[in-house]
Amino acid sequence: MRLNVGSIDRMLRIIVGLVLISLVFVGPKTMWGWIGVIPLATGLIRICPLYSILGINTCPRK
Repeated sequence: MRLNVGSIDRMLRIIVGLVLISLVFVGPKTMWGWIGVIPLATGLIRICPLYSILGINTCPRK
């Protein structure tokens, strides 16, 4: 698979993922915070399967 997540998109995904995961431990302490694993993982590996399906590419590299 080709990289399709750019640097700004990557930073936002990692931040949102960490914030959502932190909700499991602080704040409302619901299990819904584990949904943050998805943006965190796609930010770390720089590949988003949904972007691949939709043909979106925010990565400037070819």
